[in-house]
Amino acid sequence: MNAYRSDFPIFDGNDIMYFDNAATAQRPKQVFAAMESFNNSCNANPLRGLYDWSVKATDAYEDARKKTAAFIGADADEIIFTRNATESLNLVAYSYGLSRVEKGDTIVITVMEHHSDILPWQMVARQKGAELLYLECEPDGTIPRAQIEEKITDRTKIVALAHVSNVLGVTNPVREIAEYAHEKGAVVVLDGAQSVPHMPVNVRELGVDFCAFSGHKLMGPMGIGALYGRSDLLEEMPPFLTGGEMIEYVDRQSATFAEVPHKFEAGTVNATGAIGMAAAMDYLNAVGFEKVMETEKRLTARLMEGMKKLPHLTVYGSDDPDRHCGIVTFNIEGCHPHDVASVLDTEHICIRAGHHCAQPLMKYMNVNATARASLYFYNTEDEVDRFLDSLGRVRGMLGYAD
Repeated sequence: MNAYRSDFPIFDGNDIMYFDNAATAQRPKQVFAAMESFNNSCNANPLRGLYDWSVKATDAYEDARKKTAAFIGADADEIIFTRNATESLNLVAYSYGLSRVEKGDTIVITVMEHHSDILPWQMVARQKGAELLYLECEPDGTIPRAQIEEKITDRTKIVALAHVSNVLGVTNPVREIAEYAHEKGAVVVLDGAQSVPHMPVNVRELGVDFCAFSGHKLMGPMGIGALYGRSDLLEEMPPFLTGGEMIEYVDRQSATFAEVPHKFEAGTVNATGAIGMAAAMDYLNAVGFEKVMETEKRLTARLMEGMKKLPHLTVYGSDDPDRHCGIVTFNIEGCHPHDVASVLDTEHICIRAGHHCAQPLMKYMNVNATARASLYFYNTEDEVDRFLDSLGRVRGMLGYAD
């Protein structure tokens, strides 16, 4: 995998070990090149000008939309560019949720959700007088079928869930849940932030109605994300934001909105970000998800096998490395996760520590915080071994005798 590491300028000339890929992935030079090419050749407002640069900018922006659609098995007019997965989920909550959910309805999410997939639904439930219900999970992250059948009923209008938990790394049975939810008349909103960068995702095969994800987690730039929405649902939904570019005509008292997807993209768009994200998708396709998944599984197995040999260390989730999607969340007895992360930082090792924007899950697990190492295909076995060596010395560095 060293051939791939050479594509990432941030790793040149340092010994930084980056194990926080679930938060943000690093960017290959091909992404920077695509963004620089756009900025240097046709930096103009897409969709607005009739001159050459603007026409080229429009073509580049819409080409990025086509690539994004193809990446997840959707049609181009079903892709809305947003700032990130959080904005995508809020778009669905405000535009679809507030217009479809009524008093007495239920919204069902999982206890594993990121706050970005909790707070929007709390808002909808609060404003509409609906009930927010949680699918509980087993310690390994498995959602029992009984939970699905108990919580998703004829009263359910929306089921929202993460494809992959950002804490436990477990891949949820999205297709099974979507089929059952549709039988009950609900729509399914998928948070694909942790899955789209790490495995093939086809929204049609999964049977979901919406899917949100971010560019920065799949090696694209920050500040760009996407929302897939079923075309018939998008047509019926009111705009989330209003202003320039999302209209056909405006008079003093009314307006006619542009066609989908443009009616959801108010103002000057982040064309450079969209082009960068599409370039990251091209790069991932070139590497191949088979290689990505095989490498992550191999590294995760090596990491978890080494962790089993360390005393005082608890790993959360499944004992099977194949069910972690490169995410290993843990605690060391007597050591606060923030202290663990700080100690590792002195050895140039980057991990995440805290509640990971999943406080309901933390409470469910009976912990306040955890440490998290998350891998990607450009990490190496040598890094895993170095991490394990440093991890084994953390307690001693924090003053413990053993």
